[in-house]
Amino acid sequence: MKPYFVTATGTDIGKTYITAGIIRAARKAGQDAMGIKPIMSGYNDYNPEASDAGQLLTAMGKPVNEQTIAAISPWRFAAPLAPDMAAIRENRSVSLRSILTFCRIAAEAAPGLMLIEGVGGAMVPLDSFYTVRDWISALEIPAILVAGTYLGTISHTLTAVEALQARQVNVSAIVLSESLNSPVPPDETAYAMAKFVPRIPIFTIPRHDNETAFKRLAWALGQYEPEAMRA
Repeated sequence: MKPYFVTATGTDIGKTYITAGIIRAARKAGQDAMGIKPIMSGYNDYNPEASDAGQLLTAMGKPVNEQTIAAISPWRFAAPLAPDMAAIRENRSVSLRSILTFCRIAAEAAPGLMLIEGVGGAMVPLDSFYTVRDWISALEIPAILVAGTYLGTISHTLTAVEALQARQVNVSAIVLSESLNSPVPPDETAYAMAKFVPRIPIFTIPRHDNETAFKRLAWALGQYEPEAMRA
């Protein structure tokens, strides 16, 4: 069992794109790989295929329907807002304890690589008390931090790393997903960032012709096994 939590420096950075890409690459290489997206905001019942959970299911080679969506994403909200705000609009609430139980059961059942995709950025509120950072910390599994390559991303990424490490979250990889209006090539951004996080491997995923990049990332993640999971 190799679980990771996929988080990001903010929303619309590319968590689902990266998570699905890793799953596809791992499966193509013959690895067992799956993903879950426990919380979704902005979910449209009439277009489940386009949802984050729908994309993960497609990457896993599974059908996309009401049952399969619910199996990997039980907390779904219509409003494209932070979970606490989206839940209030539906007179609902988010229970961190229930989310943790769901994630742990899914991770225990996973035969290979398991990716738990968060919602929004690392500091997005879940309710009045907890954020995504609390969720990751409570699970005690390593995080993959997804960032863009837009102007300002180095500051945003280093800030997110500091916030996660302050709660003893092991950031096992930073993944730079090339932004549409990237001012420099992704590798240049990675090089500039690396000296500030020398112990964290940085992977770059270009917008096009990225099969090899995803393959390299999936292979690296597959080699990792948390100490707590070793016999």
